[in-house]
Amino acid sequence: MPGTRKLGRPSDSRRAMMRAMVTQLFEHGKIETTVTRAKEVRNMAEKMITLGKRDDLHAKRQVFSYVTNESVAKKVIDETAPKYASRSGGYTRITKIGVRKGDAAPMAVLELI
Repeated sequence: MPGTRKLGRPSDSRRAMMRAMVTQLFEHGKIETTVTRAKEVRNMAEKMITLGKRDDLHAKRQVFSYVTNESVAKKVIDETAPKYASRSGGYTRITKIGVRKGDAAPMAVLELI
């Protein structure tokens, strides 16, 4: 698994949060979150796109095992990955948007390019 940030959560909760955020990113095309979480989600999202670009059964099973929604996983393999076939990386963009009002956490928008 890419990344070593703990994000203030136990490992099982952190893993579930990352899976949910990656799924939401692929479902909606962009998500708004803190900068630290965006950097972690970017790592896994780009790994899922790279796996989707490989056209073998094992890679497809890995995508289906990580993305929590079956229709979103199918979308990653059938639509999103072929769109980035000519790119060798850099499928996402992080744009900083300021600080959150409640706790002044730096916020960012993570989006697919």
